[in-house]
Amino acid sequence: MTVRAIRLFGDPVLKSRASEIVDIDEGVHALVRDLVETVELPGRAGVAAPQIGVGLRAFSYNVDGEIGYILNPVLVEVSGEPELTGEGCLSVPGLWHDVMRYPHAKVAGIDLDGNEFVLEGDGLMAQALQHETDHLDGMLYLDRLDKERRRVALREVRESDWF
Repeated sequence: MTVRAIRLFGDPVLKSRASEIVDIDEGVHALVRDLVETVELPGRAGVAAPQIGVGLRAFSYNVDGEIGYILNPVLVEVSGEPELTGEGCLSVPGLWHDVMRYPHAKVAGIDLDGNEFVLEGDGLMAQALQHETDHLDGMLYLDRLDKERRRVALREVRESDWF
């Protein structure tokens, strides 16, 4: 089992837009295995490739007992009234803040065979889909906080024992 270390706030890979996967080769197969094995640990709803140091558009998810992955995901739909939702991130350990998220989300992407498919869901799945696609665009959930909450969160980061 290859559980990969999670990159932490401050690592440049987390602020860079991930590249689209063009060739599904053995390296991409290995990446998916690592993403799935890394997200299987308790308390993890999703892991994006940049969080394990890989600048490719892929993420894994672990929501309500369903574990999977998607390559080249594109957030194609969000719906409902955005609401403040408590959120944390493996790359910003120990912090928890309310972020505006839509209650329903849908992403489209491909699997390891190049077949197109859609992932969608409500609640935690919707939140995970939005959170993980943000990672692929170089955005952390802290970037979505209003000015005052972001100031508080960044102070918490500076005062953390891991930063």
